[in-house]
Amino acid sequence: MSAPLLDIKDLQTNFYTRAGVVKAVNNISLTINKGEVIGIVGESGSGKSVTGFSIMGLVDQPGRIAGGSIKFKGRELVGQSEAEWRAFRGNEVAMIFQDPMMTLNPVLRIDTQMIEAIRAHEKVSRDEARRRSIEALAMVGIPSPEERIKAYPHQFSGGMRQRVAIATGLLNNPDLIIADEPTTALDVTIQAQILSEMQKLCKKTDMALMWITHDLTVIAGLAHRVAVMYAGTIIEEGPVQDVLDDPQHPYTEGLIGSVPSRNRRGEPLYQIPGMTPSLINLPEGCPFRMRCPRSSDVCLQEPPVTVREDGRKYRCFHPGKQS
Repeated sequence: MSAPLLDIKDLQTNFYTRAGVVKAVNNISLTINKGEVIGIVGESGSGKSVTGFSIMGLVDQPGRIAGGSIKFKGRELVGQSEAEWRAFRGNEVAMIFQDPMMTLNPVLRIDTQMIEAIRAHEKVSRDEARRRSIEALAMVGIPSPEERIKAYPHQFSGGMRQRVAIATGLLNNPDLIIADEPTTALDVTIQAQILSEMQKLCKKTDMALMWITHDLTVIAGLAHRVAVMYAGTIIEEGPVQDVLDDPQHPYTEGLIGSVPSRNRRGEPLYQIPGMTPSLINLPEGCPFRMRCPRSSDVCLQEPPVTVREDGRKYRCFHPGKQS
C-alpha cells in the first residue's frame, strides 16, 4: 500500500494566552490519501479550522504548533521556514475559506489576482496565466468566464465569489484542498451546486479534499471518510456511511440525533446536554464525560484509541449505538 498523501501524527496546536494555554488541537492523528474526500465535523470550537490552519502553516501568535508531525508526501512541514511555506501554500495544498473575501482583494480585478497567484509559483507568460485562469473559472461554473474575469469581487454574488475563490485554489493544480466551511453562508441551492462541482473536480483531477463543516448532511453526500472532532480531539473516524449508520461514540450519536431530518414529526429536536468544556481547563479523562449519558468512573481515565478490524477508530470506554 502506498504512503498517504498527508500524514498527521500526535499534532498539538496551542494558543498561549494570559488566561492560560488553549489546547485547540490536542494530540490528533489523521491520514489522507490521494483522491480521497474526508470530512471533518464537530461543534464550533472543536478544533476543525485550527487543524486546517496548522496544515497550511497559518497559525498566528499567540498560537503555535507545540508538538507532533505533519508530513506531506513524506516531507515534514512542521518547522519549515517562511519561504518554504510560501512555496508550499497554493502550489501543493490550497485552502478555501468560509468567507471568500479572505481570499479576494476587493480593490483588484479578478484577472489580476488569479494571474498573480499562478506567476507566484511558475514562470509563465501573462497570456498563459490568463488562459488557465479562464479555464479554472469555467471549471467551477462561472458563466462567460472571458468577460467575468475582468470584474471586481463586489460585482459577483456571494455564491459566485465563493466559486471564484475555489477556482483560485485550483489554479496551480494542488494535490490537496482544505475547504473550511465554504458553503455555510450560501443558500441550499448554491451549496448543492458547489458540492456537485467539487465532487466532479476530485474525480477528474484525482485531487484530495478535506471538507471542514458542522453539517453532517453535507458530509453524507460528499465524503468517503469522516473524522468527528470534540474539544480538540478526534473522537471517532471511519467510512461515512458506517459512522452515520452505526456511530460508536455517544457524541457522534448525539450529533446525528440532532439533525432535524432524523426526528419524527411532532417530537422536540434532540439536543446534546451541557456545554463544550473550556479548552484551557479540560476535564480529567474523557472530555465528553460531563455531557455523556453513558459516563462511568472509568471515564475519569483518558480513553485510548480503539482500532477495529474494519478500520473504524474511536475513543470511548462505552462504544456502540444505544437502542
